[in-house]
Amino acid sequence: MLKINRFDLLVSLYTGFIVISELMGAKTFPIAFGPIHLNATVAIFVLPLIYTINDIVMEVYGKARAQSMVRSSLVVVFVIILFSTLATLLPPSQRFISSEPAYDAIFSTSIRLSAASLIAFAVSELSDVFIFAKLRQRLGKKKLWLRTNISNFISEFLDVILFISISFYAFDMSFSANIQFLMSIAVPYWLLRCFMSIVETPLVYIGTNKLSQPIKEQA
Repeated sequence: MLKINRFDLLVSLYTGFIVISELMGAKTFPIAFGPIHLNATVAIFVLPLIYTINDIVMEVYGKARAQSMVRSSLVVVFVIILFSTLATLLPPSQRFISSEPAYDAIFSTSIRLSAASLIAFAVSELSDVFIFAKLRQRLGKKKLWLRTNISNFISEFLDVILFISISFYAFDMSFSANIQFLMSIAVPYWLLRCFMSIVETPLVYIGTNKLSQPIKEQA
């Protein structure tokens, strides 16, 4: 039977979700709540899971391990930016000349998104660890659902505001016009991510319980 260490699997999923959000997050799809019509990135399905895994590691292994995981993921995002830049700059072979414009369009967008998300992700993830640690000091091991969602709500707000501002701020428009436009995107999107965080709260309990089991059972 295939044996996988649970922590190794969790870190692999964490890294995989980050790569998915960076490379595929440029696509958006419509969501309608009655008369309210929104657009969300396809990454909405994995972004809350990134924060969930962060909270699980923080709860079981502590602040230092969670911070190390975040820093490692920032290296991954930076490598994606560098390699996407290299891949789009290299000339295509004769066989792939026809598909080169589409390739460059996709991964050039990924470069811009990755550069914006690198800053937003660094601030939000490290904030998530800091806030969760402070709540853990105050509440102990009680109310994991509350600690998880408060830290997620605040850190995801920072992520959304920074990412959208860096990506879509128009320097040829007034500050007030920019704020109005950016908030019209950011606030609904943040609320949607908060909803996803609440829905995925049981995963924090499942992951925490699984990782807290004796190491011999995980070998």
